[in-house]
Amino acid sequence: MRDHQSELRPLLDWYLKNDSKEFYYEVRSTTTPSCSVEKAARFLYLNGVSWNHLWRENSRTGAMNVPWGDRRFKDIDDITMKSIGDVLARADIVAADFRVVLDSATRGDFVYLDPPYLPVFSRPDVEKEPTAKFNKYTAKTFEMSDLIALAETCAELSRRGVRWVMSNRDAESVRSLFPDAEIVRFTTHRSLAAQSRREVEAHRSPEAIIIGKV
Repeated sequence: MRDHQSELRPLLDWYLKNDSKEFYYEVRSTTTPSCSVEKAARFLYLNGVSWNHLWRENSRTGAMNVPWGDRRFKDIDDITMKSIGDVLARADIVAADFRVVLDSATRGDFVYLDPPYLPVFSRPDVEKEPTAKFNKYTAKTFEMSDLIALAETCAELSRRGVRWVMSNRDAESVRSLFPDAEIVRFTTHRSLAAQSRREVEAHRSPEAIIIGKV
């Protein structure tokens, strides 16, 4: 989107032309291409047409496994593509462990964190049978041990003078990991995954904004 807009355009046009439920599942079943431009076009199509625009992977194979979302693929016009490219030109996108990325944060920086929400546990050091699979969007799951490590990293950010804010579930097992942070608790509504839109039902979700203190 940033560096290869002219190569990306015909691929998006091809997805737009062939878009259908059957085509979605055909594309989803294919191996991810090695070419970065083809990979980007495939991702934009699958994510744009999948249920709830969700990207989730099989825990064994790593293949995308979200059902069709009963929607048409929306074209990304040239003006929008250029605008997105201009924004991306001012950003560095890094796919790495959070510890690697946050290690470079220095005093005066601001960090926003949105880790996968874990099932509710009675104690942060004991993992029980999950009540919700919010941590399993990719082949590698985000476990309680990862959240504990993230909390320790956040404490280190505060010691270095880095301001940070995190979104997470409002649960004692989460709150107890951030004793020195300000925690704003609230309730929102989330739609649970379903096979068709008619089955979607919004449920109350207790959540929290965790604000680090410097």
